[in-house]
Amino acid sequence: MTDRFDIIVIGSGAGGGTLARALASTGARMLILERGEAVPQEPSNWDPVEVWKHLRYRSEEQWLDEQGHEFLPYMHYNVGGNSKFWGSVLFRLRVEDFGELTHRGGVSPAWPIDYATLAPFYDRAERMYCVHGEVGIDPTEPPRGAYPHPPIPHSAEMAVLVAKLRTLGFHPLPLPLALIDPGEPGGCVLCNTCNSFPCRIHKKGDAEVCGVMPALQHDNVTLWTGAHAERLHTDPSGQRVVAVDVRRGNATIRVEADLFIVSCGAVNSAALLLRSASDRHKDGLANSSGLVGRRYMAHHATMMEGFNPWRVNRTVFQKTVAINDYYLRGPDDEFPLGQIQSQGRTHGVMAQTAYPMIPVWAYDAWVKRGVDWLAMSEDLPDATNRVVVTADGRIQLDYRPNNNDTHRRLVAVTKQMLKDLGFRAVVAHSHGSRNTTHQCGTLCFGRDSRTSVLDEYCRAHDLDNLFVVDASFFPSSAAVNPALTIIAQALRVADYIASTRLGQAMTASRRDTRTPAATDSAVSSN
Repeated sequence: MTDRFDIIVIGSGAGGGTLARALASTGARMLILERGEAVPQEPSNWDPVEVWKHLRYRSEEQWLDEQGHEFLPYMHYNVGGNSKFWGSVLFRLRVEDFGELTHRGGVSPAWPIDYATLAPFYDRAERMYCVHGEVGIDPTEPPRGAYPHPPIPHSAEMAVLVAKLRTLGFHPLPLPLALIDPGEPGGCVLCNTCNSFPCRIHKKGDAEVCGVMPALQHDNVTLWTGAHAERLHTDPSGQRVVAVDVRRGNATIRVEADLFIVSCGAVNSAALLLRSASDRHKDGLANSSGLVGRRYMAHHATMMEGFNPWRVNRTVFQKTVAINDYYLRGPDDEFPLGQIQSQGRTHGVMAQTAYPMIPVWAYDAWVKRGVDWLAMSEDLPDATNRVVVTADGRIQLDYRPNNNDTHRRLVAVTKQMLKDLGFRAVVAHSHGSRNTTHQCGTLCFGRDSRTSVLDEYCRAHDLDNLFVVDASFFPSSAAVNPALTIIAQALRVADYIASTRLGQAMTASRRDTRTPAATDSAVSSN
């Protein structure tokens, strides 16, 4: 017998997890499909050797690059998705990011919505994910009220650097961080394994803790783990999705619903639609524009470490500073460069993964005297940068970064800034064309079905009941972390579904007398 629900959410990350929580109180019978399992709470969560050397939580799935060579993407298939491993930085896009913005390397296109449209949902997103920050310091800050929580204090060492940055003419600001009760009994302990590690005590604001777990408090919400969505099916007209094939273990089952929300991440959401090709949708589902999988973007991201051999860095929680002075214009022209952030502490074994020929003890000595930073620039949409599903069903990322000169300039000014702060040497590392963090743009939204895949509420132009809510809807990548914008749009889409779609869907679903599956035994809230 085929299982049936009102809503099926495919993916439990920032988009899917947030939508599940936002729609849970509607009473709709909702199924969340997650291809992985819950990350166990265990000592290995905070062990750099387990996380970075043994890749304990990383997917083993190999993708192909633009030359057809295999590589291991930075992907985690688990409840909460990649958000379990993010650094908790939740920035709003700037007002200018929603409009057309000229870069040295090309044009960043306008969005079909503006900042004011998303502002109230940014407010709700920050409250839901427990964001800490401070208003009034950032020169690029959009109009907004106070953060829900005060900023995370800088360590003594970082406070010294912040003071020096101000004397150099910069405007350093506290990073907006999603942390739960930091410094309080039973709260976040502000450890040195936040960035790229899962939180052992569930005090990071991630999509499992802030989205999925609250959603599962409602009896109408079901979570299936180990459930890989392989293909979507439409009705004979090709205008509505009616079912999804789900592989669980060695079996594949068909599950039906009236509304489908795909939130697998920009690469996997595009791949799912491409794999769902049919007689009615020969080039993939929702692909009348030919843009499914195209316009892939990932930020130019260079990790940098300032090193001083005579200064030991005793900071534990280091990720507290951001600099947006070059976000909208560089120091010597009118073109944007991007953002600079301090990062979580690098451990020796983490550095060794980039250059394994050097012994880990040497890296330990190095990073003990270093401060970690990230320079991040906007990647521009290009239709030739795309996600492809090969004939044997594998994912190929045909991607060549652009706007490269912009990022080289940002890296150069960041190096100079670090030298002016007293660091004797600066080491830089980038993943280049194999960067899969901050992936976005593969199913962009817009008002014209000829030039976009989704409408402004992330509903597919070609299908009445298919929504896609993850960073794939981004028309441009901006140069701040995309997570808060995914969350805010998920809340906006949830309001739209609840007010315009859900009543009809639930009425139609209840005409079917078949009984949906009970809450699955694999459900875990840790």
